Amino acid sequence: MRKTETAIQRCKTMSTLQKILGGKWKLEILYYIAFHDIHRFGELRRQIGEITESSLTKQLRELETDGFLIRHDFKEIPPRVEYTLSDLGTSFMDVIRYMKAWGELNLPDCRDQGQEFSEAVCTDIRSIGNS
Repeated sequence: MRKTETAIQRCKTMSTLQKILGGKWKLEILYYIAFHDIHRFGELRRQIGEITESSLTKQLRELETDGFLIRHDFKEIPPRVEYTLSDLGTSFMDVIRYMKAWGELNLPDCRDQGQEFSEAVCTDIRSIGNS
């Protein structure tokens, strides 16, 4: 048998999501823009800390190209650019909430923060796990 005949078909949705959101920092970038009101390049870089300027630039451009972010250039000197969620990015925030709550429930190092918006989500996740 040829390899292509026996290969398992990949899920197109999951492989596309992995391609779009697979960058090392993309989920964190979306999280800080959505839930911590951080919209400027310098603020994001300081908040994430470990990210290089070139990596942040690349990740922001990819998120914009993929339709998750909108880049607002104020055409000022010194340059001022802000990022906000697009409608697509906003629609993805429920997924981010669930992922964060799942992490708080299941990853011991993540249990000390973020309780302000995820208690209801944690309850939902517990009920899904029991069904």
